[in-house]
Amino acid sequence: MKNERRLWLKGLAALPLAAALPARADGLTRVRQQGRLRVAVYRDFAPYSMSGGKGVDADIARALAARLGVAADVVAYTADEDMNDDLRNMVWKGHYLGTQPADVMMHVPVDRKLAEANDKVRIFGAYHRETLAMARNPARVPTAPQGSAAVALEAFTREKIGVETATMADSFLLSVLNGRLREQVVHFKNVGEAATALAAGRIAAVLAPRGELEAAVAGQAGVVLDACRLPELPTDGWPLGMAVKVEEDALAHALGDALADLKRDGSLAAIFARYGITYMPA
Repeated sequence: MKNERRLWLKGLAALPLAAALPARADGLTRVRQQGRLRVAVYRDFAPYSMSGGKGVDADIARALAARLGVAADVVAYTADEDMNDDLRNMVWKGHYLGTQPADVMMHVPVDRKLAEANDKVRIFGAYHRETLAMARNPARVPTAPQGSAAVALEAFTREKIGVETATMADSFLLSVLNGRLREQVVHFKNVGEAATALAAGRIAAVLAPRGELEAAVAGQAGVVLDACRLPELPTDGWPLGMAVKVEEDALAHALGDALADLKRDGSLAAIFARYGITYMPA
């Protein structure tokens, strides 16, 4: 028996590694074999992802999956402290509480520095360009926010302006003009709550990403929404795309081709229009 076991082990050791250990299927092959694409979206993030599987990102995910010939499992994740944590939880590792990572994550800024800081993921496939915008009560803030901050934001030396906590809009308003507006900035949990305060007259304006703001103030009478064009802003916009594990080249290319089809035939623009959001090609 001992000699037989040694002969068996010796024979196993002589096998090529590929024969002894079956190769792991790449992500695209696995998705097609299973017939499902697991897509990560943010939880409670109107208009991009909302309860009931609705939202711009959720609909794009289903359209992409359909182009691959599979169904979409749209899974909502709670945002963590920053984008690096989100990429870890949603794409390459999973959450420490046990939630498994997705095949692809939506709503990822296509940014070189972010990509360099996260070498375990591939960021690609820009599908929309987001910008900051301002919703304002024109009786209290009579002019659009354009030109230098000293002129464009002068009203907020007297009037209150709302922002979502810990966002680009928040950081900008707290620091611009050497902090002169700091006492006028009112913080909210999300853009929807800020829009509710605007409707109630508790604040005079809201500064936020345009897509979120358009959804939040839809139907509010007497509210004007403007692009925010200030030279002091760190950026005039940022493209939103997707992320997969860095080794999933085939899946990234297939999703990129599917996205190109959605752009070409107008499906992508139609999804944004369905939610009343201005589509900005990236």
